[in-house]
This record gives sequence, C-alpha cells and structure tokens, in this order.
Amino acid sequence: MAKSILIVDDDPTQRRLLQAAVERQGFSALTAGDGDQALAILSGPAMGGVDLVLLDLVMPGLSGLDALREMKVRAPDLPVVVLTAHGGIETVVEAMQSGASDFFVKPASPERILVSIRNSLKMTELKGEVSRLKRKAAGQVAFEDMIAEAPAMRATVKLAKRAASSNIPVLILGESGVGKELLARAIHGGSDRAGRPFVAVNCGAIPETLVESILFGHERGAFTGAVDRHQGKFQEANGGTLFLDEIGELPLDMQVKLLRALQESEIDPVGGKRPVKVDVRILSATNRDLGVLATEGRFREDLYYRLNVFPIEAPPLRERREDIPALVRHFVRRFNAEEGKALEGASPAALDLLLAYNWPGNVRQLENAIFRAVVLCDEPELSPADFPQLAGMDGEQRRAADLRFDADRGIEAVAAPVAALPAFGADGHLRRFEAIERDLIRLALEAYDGHITEVARRLGIGRSTLYRKLREYGFDTPDEARAAG
Repeated sequence: MAKSILIVDDDPTQRRLLQAAVERQGFSALTAGDGDQALAILSGPAMGGVDLVLLDLVMPGLSGLDALREMKVRAPDLPVVVLTAHGGIETVVEAMQSGASDFFVKPASPERILVSIRNSLKMTELKGEVSRLKRKAAGQVAFEDMIAEAPAMRATVKLAKRAASSNIPVLILGESGVGKELLARAIHGGSDRAGRPFVAVNCGAIPETLVESILFGHERGAFTGAVDRHQGKFQEANGGTLFLDEIGELPLDMQVKLLRALQESEIDPVGGKRPVKVDVRILSATNRDLGVLATEGRFREDLYYRLNVFPIEAPPLRERREDIPALVRHFVRRFNAEEGKALEGASPAALDLLLAYNWPGNVRQLENAIFRAVVLCDEPELSPADFPQLAGMDGEQRRAADLRFDADRGIEAVAAPVAALPAFGADGHLRRFEAIERDLIRLALEAYDGHITEVARRLGIGRSTLYRKLREYGFDTPDEARAAG
C-alpha cells in the first residue's frame, strides 16, 4: 500500500508540482491550501492514512509554524517536512525545534524532495521500532500495540482487558503462532503490575531434570553442578507476572509443586531449608486441550481448574483475515527498520495473495514470510514474486502446503504414505500394546527426521513423555545419535 503524503501550500501551482513529484515516485497525495484545511484533514477520517506532511511555512491565515506546532500536539509521531522560500537560519532552527523532521528551500529538485521524504519515513519507522522494543523490555506492552480490527480479535481483546483489571488467573488458548505471548504481555501492561517484571517461561523447552530448579530456584550445593545459588522464575517475577507458555508440557510431578505454589503463594527452592513467599500473577497458555489431557490422566485436574479460571481464546489468523493488511504494514515497517530497507508496503496483488492463503502457522508464519520477502525485495513494494512459496499455487496446492507446514519449525510432512503398522503378530494374535507403541515411535522418528518437538506433536504426547519412552524402549535420543555419529 502506497504511503500517503499531505501537501500543504497556498500556491496552487506549487501544490500541483509537488503532487506530481511525489506521485511519480509511487506515493499517493492529499492537498490542502492552508494550515486550517490541513488540520481539518488530520482531524478527520483521513488522519490515520497520512504518513508524512510537506508543509509550507509562509501562508495566509494560520502560519506554517503554528500549524506545525498544532500537528505535533495532535500527532506527535507524524513526520513533517517544511518548505520555505526563505532559508534564514532562525526560521530553520525554529521549525526544527517545533518538531519538523527536515526542511528544504523552494524551489527544490524532485530528487531532493524524494530524499527528504524517504529519510523522514525511515527515521519514523526506526523511532517506532525503538519505542516498541523499549515498551516490551519495560513490560509496558499495551492493548493499543495490538492489531485487532477483526471482530474475532476485538472480542478477544475485550475479554483480555477485563482480565487485566484484576489479578484473576488467565489461561490463553489457541493454535501455535497466534500471538498468545503478546496477548499475555498486553494483559500485564494493562494491569496494576505494569512496569514490574514480566517473566515468560516455555514449559515445553525445559529439560525435565531442570524444571524444578528453573521454576523455583536452588541453593548452592543442592545438587552436582550447583556451584551458586540460583533464583528461579517465580522469584524473578516477584511483584509482577509469570507467563507459563505450553503449560500442558509440564511433567506431572512438577504440576503438583506448581499447584502448591499457586495455592500457598510460596515456593520451595531445591535444597532450601524453608519456603519463600512470592507475589506473582500467573498467566498461562497452551495449544492443547487441557480438559482432554486431564480426563486422560496426563494433566492434573485440580491444577487445570486452578489455571482455567478465566479462559481466553486467541483466534487463528484465518478467522481474522481483516487484520492481515495491517499486520503486513506492521511487519514491513519493523523489518524495514531492522534491515535498513525503505519498502512502502505490499502491492494490491501481493495483498490479494496473502489474504487468499490459509496461514496454518498463523501470525508467526506471516511474520516469517514478510521477513523473507523484505530481505529479497529490490522493488519499492512487495509483489507476489516475493512470495514464491505462495505464488503460482492453486487452491488444492495451497491446501496441500497447509498440511505440510509446521507452525514452529516449518518441517515438511512425509511426502508419501507409509505402510500401516500391523496390529496382529505372526501367531495370529493381537500384538502387545508396548510393541505397537515402540514401532509407532520408531516410525515417527524416521518420518520426521528425529525432530523431537514434531514427533511429540504428531503423536499427541509431551516432549518429556516422549524422552521417557525413548529411554524405556532403548532408542537413542537424537542428541545421543548425533554425538555417536
């Protein structure tokens, strides 16, 4: 989508020349004949669509400097490039002190105008990215930072705002890649704990033997290798919020200790002599059905009820397609800043392509696709050619790609069907369950090239459970196999 430039000049000829210059470079243009008209445009429906202002300083009525000051009050982050026929140093200094991002003296060449526009837009993107990173680091991500125009997402944010106003435990549900952590950060940022620690823990990525130490900490000498005292995640988050992602992957024995920590507001560090009081708000998330896991005995029912006080469903991207254009603009701005690019966005044809795709990996997959496209693109805006993994696919091919895509690692599924596992042995009787399970695990390891997260996901079990079964059946873990090789 082309950037929009508001041209403010009382001279009709100058307005037409500037409009022609910016439109030749692919920008869209709005025009205003004086400062009051410009402020009216910025106060109306078009305000959100204006990306930069070219502002003449000398105009009848409201002066350019007064208009500049008012623009900075209404839209502090909007870049304004001032135009003046009088290049006196005092005028330039006053304009810059009032918030102008650049200036040039009329008449200026189209090249000079383009350089000024592109530099100002790029600087604004860099400032926005720095501001976003600062808010994230300070635990001050707000609901306003989220893109939520689609009805399904608006309903989710509305619920999350309700949850933010209290200390109620929240369980965020949704597929991988939908933005559950961002939602948790926004809940924290909208609560009275904003500005205090926000600590995120991926329960599925912690080795089973280290879960207790990482969550609750340990004392020096508590076990071999514990040369120093370690403060666990609960203590790191004291006074703030602890976000437990992939909570369904937590081993059963740790679920007991987590339940006690939640009930008593105290933890027992490994090797500690007495419990430690903590003040922590718990937000948790999962892409699995904890209710089903609880009925199967793979997740503690009492812990499930403790966590599932206020469930919030984060919708998949295919159910909030209205947000895709805004997400694309956001990611293009972000990667422009990170990669030193100056792309204007995505072309209408590229947006149509992105809107038509089903996005099985949700926002994370879209983010990665935009990142790759921004790095490869040499044109002013993204085109379908910058998405070779999507371009040229018909509906059937896209559905097949959806089935192959893994949200976390982009792992390809098995290309061809494999023979079914035999349920009966050579003696004509049913094989033992353990034998069938062993063969199924071996087949999954071969099919998914030993990727433990993928194998566990496809088998519907936790990573820690899979590691335990690998040991029980005498399989080498992928790490051991690589070390032996």
